[in-house]
Amino acid sequence: MRYARMPIEVESPEEYGYGRIRYNLAESSVADRSLSDLNLSIPDLTLLYGEHRGNEGLRALIATEAPGLVAADVLITSGAAGALFIIATALLHPQDHLVVLRPNYATNLETPRAIGCAVTHIDLTFEEGFKIDFDKLAAAVTTHTRLISVTCPHNPTGVMYSESELRLLVELARKTGCYLLVDETYRDLSYGTSLPLAASLAAHVISVSSLSKAYGVPGLRLGWLITKDPRLQELFLAAKEQISICGSVIDEWVAHRILVERTRILEPIRAEMRRRLKVVSEWIAGEELLEWVPPQGGVVCFPRMRGHNAERAAAFYRQLTETHGTHVGPGHWFEMPDTYFRLGYGWPASRDLECGLEAISAALRA
Repeated sequence: MRYARMPIEVESPEEYGYGRIRYNLAESSVADRSLSDLNLSIPDLTLLYGEHRGNEGLRALIATEAPGLVAADVLITSGAAGALFIIATALLHPQDHLVVLRPNYATNLETPRAIGCAVTHIDLTFEEGFKIDFDKLAAAVTTHTRLISVTCPHNPTGVMYSESELRLLVELARKTGCYLLVDETYRDLSYGTSLPLAASLAAHVISVSSLSKAYGVPGLRLGWLITKDPRLQELFLAAKEQISICGSVIDEWVAHRILVERTRILEPIRAEMRRRLKVVSEWIAGEELLEWVPPQGGVVCFPRMRGHNAERAAAFYRQLTETHGTHVGPGHWFEMPDTYFRLGYGWPASRDLECGLEAISAALRA
């Protein structure tokens, strides 16, 4: 493994310093929740080694998200990032080949590089609405391709594909004899009809998700991967055992209580995120220096500056942070030009979101 720090982490709000940020529009989740927000009080738990696969009751709750899944199909991990690391390091070797969509969440790009496997990026473009070009995708698959990696709803754009497109991905992976990884971290924040849970569709499909984004509890470090293939489950379990043996019994207890109440917790969050998306939509409609592909899920979007070159984009970010105290995710976090930026509308307080949007408009004109 050849590790390198990722710009999205080096320049993250927690590394930059929350105290230096007035309006934080760089976060990719809903607002952070406390135990009291969730009406939870941790009991006197015994701090033992937990079940290596994760608490069975918790895994069973996750499995109820799709017909045909059972607790044995679920492996609890340290966040979605932990799941992605397990999958990449278990399936990919230097002689293997990965096909991955870009832009993408950095871990989906950087961990395969650290492994040293061959990687083909399928670049999603603004002009095509960040949609998958299935001809390009199919042409990129070789006899050495071990894994196709996609995200839906997409980070950083918020774009989703249709159920028919999801099934095309499943069939393409089946025909070419490789695995399909679907990062579904924002699945609970889809604004239309949710897609089928990808791993429920076939045994060669792997789903990844977590509680971090939709539930506002990234500090739990609680995620999971799902596959109906028992052999893959054993492989991923072996990786988890060598990394951490098991998860935190405290995290898993809290996660279980959250998922028991998931409908009650998620309904108001979804309603508020739809309202916030409307605020952002109206702002962009009136902002002549920006254009975007409207998101269909998640709490992020990926606007593009009009009339800005790299030099003007750099000046924009300086003005935004130094003069206005506002933080967004520049395009290079996602291996894109800095004329793009990720805007997170789920984390800040409502007034802070509005002030942050005003700051962006002012910085664009500096």
